[in-house]
Amino acid sequence: MALDISIGQYFEGSSVIHKADPRVKLISVILYITVIFLAKNMFSFALLILSAIALIIISRIPIKIITKGMKPLILILVFTAILNIFWLQGDTLVFEFGIIHIYLEGIMTAIFMIIRITILLIGTSVILTYTTTPIALTDGLEQLLEPLKKTKLPVHEFSMMMTIALRFIPTLIEETDKIMNAQKARGADIGSGGIMQRAKALIPILIPLFISAFRRADELSTAMECRCYRGGEGRTRMSKLKLRAGDVVFAGTFIVLGALIIIINIYAPGFNLAY
Repeated sequence: MALDISIGQYFEGSSVIHKADPRVKLISVILYITVIFLAKNMFSFALLILSAIALIIISRIPIKIITKGMKPLILILVFTAILNIFWLQGDTLVFEFGIIHIYLEGIMTAIFMIIRITILLIGTSVILTYTTTPIALTDGLEQLLEPLKKTKLPVHEFSMMMTIALRFIPTLIEETDKIMNAQKARGADIGSGGIMQRAKALIPILIPLFISAFRRADELSTAMECRCYRGGEGRTRMSKLKLRAGDVVFAGTFIVLGALIIIINIYAPGFNLAY
């Protein structure tokens, strides 16, 4: 069911990651994504897996929540695996049948790509969305983009827009689930038939979903106007962000992780990706 998807939701907690400065979290996410794409062999990917496990343990986010958040990626992971296994060529032939040739390099690359995408989702979710409130995320993003105000970029409005979009992901997923259940209760057949039949079956879902999304947007804008919201000009904050020593250590951990992976890629033997 759609309600099993947990992307974009915040889970209250008191872990080190929950308490970290949102600006540091945003920088750490960028560093972690860079580190993930630096990994090239089995040992560096093993280190990435350990880092993802460490993030889950430190954040104290239930593993059930993490697995729910992985559901939207299943089709992408399967497609990526098939693409690499059947199209990537190498030196070690494992299976051959007619025009189908499967090489060891293709299998290993498929495994590495699945690990990379999985860790990418886990890392960004644990560091940001699961452990950071929308308000803190908005403040952090706005302060990081503060220098761009000199170029007349509406930094506050941009930050607010990104945060609202992220916040409404679970809301729209829940709304989709309700609409689908209502259509099924009326006898609609959504999950069977060919591609064209399934596409037509989505129309009774998409139309009320768009109407609901526009209605929620209108209600939100009305609520913001009633609270005298006029953008970021002259706006104050309830709590000011302050960097602590722990925040510096938290961001530094990802720099150290990146350095270790570079060293492993250079000196440790193992299957290496071709890119």
